[in-house]
Amino acid sequence: MARLKVLTTLLASTILTATSHADDWPQWQGPHRDAISQEHGLLKEWPKDGPALAWETKGLGGGDSAPSVAAGQIFGMGNRGEDEVVWALSEKDGKELWATRLGPAFKQRPSQGKEGPACTPTVDGDRVYVEGLGGALACLEAKGGKILWQISLTGDLGGRPPMWSYRESPLVEGEKLICTPGGEGATMVALDKLSGKTIWKSQSAAAAGAAYSSPIAITFEGQRQYVQFAAKALLGVAAANGKVLWTYARPSNGMGISCSTPVYHDGELFASSAYGAGGGLVRLVKDADGGIKAEEVYATKKMQNHHGCMVLLDGALYGANGGNEGGFLACLDFQTGKVLWDGREDAQKRAPKGSIAFADGRLYYRTEKGTVLLIEPSPKEYLERGRFEQPERTKQPAWAHPVIANGKLYVRDQETLFCYDVKAK
Repeated sequence: MARLKVLTTLLASTILTATSHADDWPQWQGPHRDAISQEHGLLKEWPKDGPALAWETKGLGGGDSAPSVAAGQIFGMGNRGEDEVVWALSEKDGKELWATRLGPAFKQRPSQGKEGPACTPTVDGDRVYVEGLGGALACLEAKGGKILWQISLTGDLGGRPPMWSYRESPLVEGEKLICTPGGEGATMVALDKLSGKTIWKSQSAAAAGAAYSSPIAITFEGQRQYVQFAAKALLGVAAANGKVLWTYARPSNGMGISCSTPVYHDGELFASSAYGAGGGLVRLVKDADGGIKAEEVYATKKMQNHHGCMVLLDGALYGANGGNEGGFLACLDFQTGKVLWDGREDAQKRAPKGSIAFADGRLYYRTEKGTVLLIEPSPKEYLERGRFEQPERTKQPAWAHPVIANGKLYVRDQETLFCYDVKAK
């Protein structure tokens, strides 16, 4: 059944280029933006001290940008001194291949996350697309890092950065690049990925400005659309022209802090935020006039997912329930919202609040304190199959999500990237 879900997602997700390897992780949340890897042959249990450390690289620059992995290279972003940079490493040994300056490091006023950018670069063939904290949007050559074009979400597209800056990872599909400036007249924008020229702008007063989530692509009733969790609502826009098709406000919170990527399956979408909001499931339906409505199936306070995102497997939704106060991993029935289990009783020893990904029958879960867990997904109970502590932990929250690619697990902690061998021998 898990394999069936992956195949279904493949049809409704971002199209990968032919140059990407099957087990690469070329963008935010992996090949299909659902935090699910297609990889097999990985360890089902970890040794007592965790998997073997293959290599580590320092000096990346500050930030929470989780890496992307494609065609033998690892891409990420960071603040190095007064500069905001994009970097590329060798997948083999972590040695830096190039680093390109985008511009001056953005001076964010709030302290949380000010260390540097949080965008995961999007790799599309021989090009890499990134978005900086202040809205610098750029296309670079994957080999060498030359900037091919660069624009500003604020200066060129009239965007308005949210309080904690732009943290979106841009979506590339076909000839278009999709991003969220969040300004008047441009909630979302489609650009020509080769030139940066505007194809369409989409405005939604109901969704309001940009938040911190990243868009996904879905197909419903034969129509392609882009779904984003903006400051005040979840919304879907037509891929062809940016027309707003529907909005759903329930999962948004009063502070406009929408971080988590929505989850799509078979005509239904689940979105969630913290700060007391919780989540909700909507079913997309066509109305009598041919338009699309988002009809609420249920709302729940039992999945207040802050920014660790969620994974859907065989009808069970896994993700952290909790905001700034903390929280714990929980498992809900996707169709009903019923809590199947959670870590409330013994959260500190089990799985406190963190970020999540899935590969080869196992959940990879990284707590905000840095502990990395291997969990066998089960709707009945919490089944832990390993854990480890990374060396040399910083004092910053471990917000960069775990990444699994080509038999390796990548864990970023600000200036340092750790690469672990999780391939079964």
